[in-house]
Amino acid sequence: MESFFQLLGALLIFAFVILLTYLTTRWIAGFQKVRSHNKNLRIVETMGIGNNKMISIVEAGTVYLVVSVGKDEVHLLAQLTREQLKDYSFEQENQGEPQESFSEILKKIKDKLPKKQDGNE
Repeated sequence: MESFFQLLGALLIFAFVILLTYLTTRWIAGFQKVRSHNKNLRIVETMGIGNNKMISIVEAGTVYLVVSVGKDEVHLLAQLTREQLKDYSFEQENQGEPQESFSEILKKIKDKLPKKQDGNE
């Protein structure tokens, strides 16, 4: 009987650690979201081009900057206007339109999956 209580205690401690990890992760994510929300500087798009190297389009006010980002350096490649961009869907995020929740996206994917059919046909 003593080993059963030890097992139960270990499971409770494990569940507590998992819950604490979950809550801490949610708190840090909320903190980062508030911290990274600014009105004048935003990364519009990023594309990896190699090991630890990427090209990003950064919106700074009304100007769009194309920068290359490496491990230890950042270089300005070009300056774009809004008309030179091909996709404006990123602007919807700034206009207060609600984002799709994870459950809505999951439901759309679930609806697209083929339905199971019984073998009674």
